[in-house]
Amino acid sequence: MGINYSTVGEMKEGSYIVIDGEPCRVVEVTKAKTGKHGSAKANIVAVSIFTGAKKTLMAPVDSSVEVPIIEKHVGQVISNVGNKVQIMDLDTYETFDIDMPTEEEVASKIRKDAEVEYWEVMGRKKIVRVK
Repeated sequence: MGINYSTVGEMKEGSYIVIDGEPCRVVEVTKAKTGKHGSAKANIVAVSIFTGAKKTLMAPVDSSVEVPIIEKHVGQVISNVGNKVQIMDLDTYETFDIDMPTEEEVASKIRKDAEVEYWEVMGRKKIVRVK
């Protein structure tokens, strides 16, 4: 399914983590040392790659977390109809439909024959930028 493992203590801003089964980008990490016998805890705030929803995780710094494996690919826009974009991968020549990006600066540049970078994460695909 495309997952590695790391510890909460190794997470930093800009890294990626899986929270509630959703691949997310970490936007904030705060660490707190608890009492004399407690272990340090970290509070991680992350934003979903696909939905933009904010997720939080509070856990001891030595606990294990899932890290999504992100495969980066380049494709060409064949057509875009409504909220779907048809892409042809420039390495494999495979064609598939993908959701129109929700980010306006990316969505506004999508047009026929444009080259795009798309990510495949945990079996889902997302256009991240137009070249």
